[in-house]
Amino acid sequence: MATTTRETTRARQMLNKVPEVTVYFWIIKILCTTVGESLADYINETLGFGLTNTTLVFCLALAIALVAQFRLRRYVPGVYWLAVVLISVVGTLLTDNLTDARGVPLWISTTVFSVLLAGVFGIWYARERTLSIHTIVTTLREAFYWLAVLVTFALGTAAGDWTIELTGWSPGAAVLLPLGLILAVLVAWKLGAGPVLCFWLAYILTRPLGANIGDFLGSPHADGGLGLGTLGTSVLFLGTIFAVVVYLTRTQVDRTELAQPAPAHD
Repeated sequence: MATTTRETTRARQMLNKVPEVTVYFWIIKILCTTVGESLADYINETLGFGLTNTTLVFCLALAIALVAQFRLRRYVPGVYWLAVVLISVVGTLLTDNLTDARGVPLWISTTVFSVLLAGVFGIWYARERTLSIHTIVTTLREAFYWLAVLVTFALGTAAGDWTIELTGWSPGAAVLLPLGLILAVLVAWKLGAGPVLCFWLAYILTRPLGANIGDFLGSPHADGGLGLGTLGTSVLFLGTIFAVVVYLTRTQVDRTELAQPAPAHD
């Protein structure tokens, strides 16, 4: 029985399903978070789809993208980053539904998503003994990974909006806080802090950073923004994401081809 289990585990093992963490990774991640904010607002408010319909449409699109992602045996830039774009929108909409449709205060949403993320990480680590994205080589680990990503987007949205609510900062000034915190995480990593912890802290913080950049670009001049609007911001960033993904697909500079050993559970 033990031999059969080990053979099944090896059969289900695959090449690492996420990209190498390079500068391109962080560039696209921030671009995706900005799109998550601006595209959700454009479809919900400008096109008048409404919060519920917008949420249903993007949840369906995300489900289709994740099915495609899970069926792959290795990292494919186009599919992976499409899932990230869609999950950024859905994460934003989760917080918006709680705040706008249910009237849940942002501090409660922030607390709930923080506890939920801690729970996801706790179960993930207890089951797999690692939270490293360099070991996403089984379906279970990939499921934990995408669930954690979804919750980080929702948490980042709630925490970023709560910060702006507390401070009353303009869109431009609001960019500085998450940017400063990300730089602090970078310094901590350079000084020897745990790379896995630093990665996930930075990953969470890029959400309010991207959202605040989106607000700054899209907000009217009277509100301290650049006045591009949600459509202009979405088109600009989606076009940039597409260009970078095409580059990564052609060069393969962010592919990690070494399969990590998956633990055998006898």
